[in-house]
Amino acid sequence: MTAPNRPARRAVARRAATKHATARATAASLAAATLLLSACGADVETDDAGPGAETVTVPRCGEEVEYRRPERALAYEAGSADKLFALGLADRVLGYVMPPANPPVEESPWADAYAEVEMLSDDLLNRELVVEAEADLVVAGWQSGFSEERGITPEILDDLGIQSFLHSETCYNYPGHPAGFASFEGLYRDLELLGEIFGVEDRAARVVEELRDRVAAVRDQAPDGHRPRVFVYDSGTDQPFTSGNQAPPHEVIEIAGGRNVFHDLTDRWTTVSWEAVVEARPEVIVVVDYEDQPVEEKIDFLRSSPITRELPAVRDDNFYVLDYNEAISGPRIVDGAEGFGAYLRSADLGSSGS
Repeated sequence: MTAPNRPARRAVARRAATKHATARATAASLAAATLLLSACGADVETDDAGPGAETVTVPRCGEEVEYRRPERALAYEAGSADKLFALGLADRVLGYVMPPANPPVEESPWADAYAEVEMLSDDLLNRELVVEAEADLVVAGWQSGFSEERGITPEILDDLGIQSFLHSETCYNYPGHPAGFASFEGLYRDLELLGEIFGVEDRAARVVEELRDRVAAVRDQAPDGHRPRVFVYDSGTDQPFTSGNQAPPHEVIEIAGGRNVFHDLTDRWTTVSWEAVVEARPEVIVVVDYEDQPVEEKIDFLRSSPITRELPAVRDDNFYVLDYNEAISGPRIVDGAEGFGAYLRSADLGSSGS
């Protein structure tokens, strides 16, 4: 197997440095938030009347839902768990479900929080597991965790007396209550709503403010002028699987100063044709890296395929490796924007339409 090309290696190194910096910044932010809340005498996390005594009504996609204060939350995938851990809620999380595509939790900025809770399954989310675990809240996305085909939906869980929270980003085609939220605004919204549900609104506000500031800094530093054409390559050889404008990589690219070649495709993750990719002539290819398919194999395919080997990005070795958890709804999409922004600032892409 051929090792990743030099730009891909630089992207991995830059991503790792960003992760470590993020972990330190997040830990410091959460510690400061806790100290500030204590100093103010706030008691936002304590429910003296006992679990379930307090309720709050917040939107779930386009539907107003009354939530009891959760004590046994179950998170599906790292994006869900990261949101809860970023709010300092590890003691309210009974466990997480982590399918094989997810990178090791030890790589997370919240590795210590993951170590405090149990991994319940490495399979897809299912109703039996949720019931057996006696969860009182399930955090997942629509068609990314929750699924009509697999028989686990918010409506089904409602009937069982189990609460559910959907990632706002995934609401745009939620049956009966569709609601459209761009990925980054959806992230901020989710943190704020979870803050209300768990009674940690002040902490959520501080975490969101920090994330907004980091994203604003990436926008401010984006290269002027030419916006490179960027193709997101998740997987697929017969047809490529890519990000439309409803999934986080789209905004990661746009915030950093690039242009998603499928920016007008209203979908989350979807299949397109290689002919459409060739016609778009991407100058950079963002390759999504996850555990069950080595990123080196994807890059080797793009280099060797007669369809893609003459694309400007392939010919010029302009690959950027995006971690799986920087591509799904969760706080690490901000890491993704920072890393890709640094890549675009350092890359010599010029302004030609090559």
